[in-house]
Amino acid sequence: MAPAGKLAILVGGGPAPGINSVIGSATVKAINEGFEVLGIQDGFKHLVKRDPSCARRLSIDDVSRIHFRGGSVLGTARENPTSSDEKMQAVVDTLSQLGVTHLVTIGGDDTAKSSATVAERSGIRTVHVPKTIDNDLPLPPHIPTFGFQTARHVGAELVENLMEDARATRRWYIVVAMGRQAGHLALGIGKAAGATLTLIREEFEHEFVPFAHICDIIEGTIIKRRAMGRQYGVAVLAEGVIEKLDPKELADLQDVEKDDHGHIRFAEVDLARKVKVELEGRFKQRGLRVSIGNKNIGYEVRCCDPIPFDMAYCRELGNSAIRFLLNGGSGAMVSIQNGQLVPLLFADIRDPNTGKTVVRNVSINSENYRVARQYMLRMDYTDFEQADWAEQLAQAGNLTVEELKTRFGAR
Repeated sequence: MAPAGKLAILVGGGPAPGINSVIGSATVKAINEGFEVLGIQDGFKHLVKRDPSCARRLSIDDVSRIHFRGGSVLGTARENPTSSDEKMQAVVDTLSQLGVTHLVTIGGDDTAKSSATVAERSGIRTVHVPKTIDNDLPLPPHIPTFGFQTARHVGAELVENLMEDARATRRWYIVVAMGRQAGHLALGIGKAAGATLTLIREEFEHEFVPFAHICDIIEGTIIKRRAMGRQYGVAVLAEGVIEKLDPKELADLQDVEKDDHGHIRFAEVDLARKVKVELEGRFKQRGLRVSIGNKNIGYEVRCCDPIPFDMAYCRELGNSAIRFLLNGGSGAMVSIQNGQLVPLLFADIRDPNTGKTVVRNVSINSENYRVARQYMLRMDYTDFEQADWAEQLAQAGNLTVEELKTRFGAR
C-alpha cells in the first residue's frame, strides 16, 4: 500500500507544558495511518537557511512515553519566516525538497501565521495546534490553550509558597507573571492562590497608564492591609501591564530588547523590581519601613512536566490534527469543543490589520474576573465613607485623610 504521505512536525515560539504530548500523539496516529513522519528540529530556524539536515525520521518507539515530560524533544525557536519573502520561499523549498506533503505546526499566533502562509504558497497541507501558556488564542471562552492549565497550576503553587514566606517574614512580594498581551495567566494564578491583589492590563481602559498609577494601586493595598494589622501580602501583575506604560517610561526601565517578531522581550524588563524600589521609596519618605521582594514567574512554568489535564488534552489535539489532515483539511487551527474536533480556519480568526490571529483578552465583565476582583484587597472611595476607618487607613500610611482621599479616592 502506498504511504499516505510524508508528515513533518515542528514547534515554534516559547515552550509550553504538553508539547511532547502533541508530538507523540500526532506521530503515533500518523504512522498508524500510513504516513512517514519527520521531526523538524528548532522550528523554522534551519528551514529558512535551506538546511534539510534539521529533519529526522520519527518512529513510535521514539515518542511512546514523551508525553509525561515538559520541554520539546524537537526543540523550539522564534524564527519568523514571514518576515521576508526570501525566508518564506526557503521554508517552502526545503520542505518540498524533503518530500513533505503535510505539516503540523505547534505554537502560538506567530507560528500559526507561518503555518497558514506555507499552505497558501505551496501544495503542502498544514494544520496548527495552538500552544501558549498565555491562553490568548481565539478559542471559545471555556476552552484553554494547551499548557495554560499546567502553568497556572505550577504558578499558583509558587505564589502560595511566596504568600507563606511573606506571612512568616512580614514582607510583601511583587510578582510579575507571563502574559504578553492578555492577563489570563496572572489572573488565574492570583485567583487560585488567593493573592492579595492581581493587576492585569485589560482593566486599564486608556492606551497608556502612568507607572505612578500602577504603584498607587499597590500602595493602597499595602496601606489597607497595614490598617488591618497585616504587614505582608503578595501582589501579582501581568507582564502585559508593561505594554500599557508610556514608551518613555518603559525606556527608563532598562534597554528594551525585541525578539524576531518585533515583540518586547518582557522577561528582560524588570517591572517587579521597578515597582519594589518605587514603593519602598514612597514609604521610606514618610518614615515607614516596608520590606518588599520581587519575583518574575515565567520560565519556571514553561517547561515543567504537564499535569494530567494537559497530558490528556494534548493527546486529543495531536490526534485531531492528523484526523483533520486525513479528511483533506488544510490551513486551520484545531480545537476540541464539547468533546469534538472543531477546525478554526485561519481566515476566520485573523486580525485584518496585522494578519495574525485575533488575541483573546480577559473580559473584565466576565464572571471569572468579577469573582477574582471581589476577593482582592483594594482601596477605593468606599473606604472613606466611615470616618473612623478612614482615619485608621491614614495612620497606616502615615498620611492625612485628605491626602489619602486625593490619591486613592477615585481608584
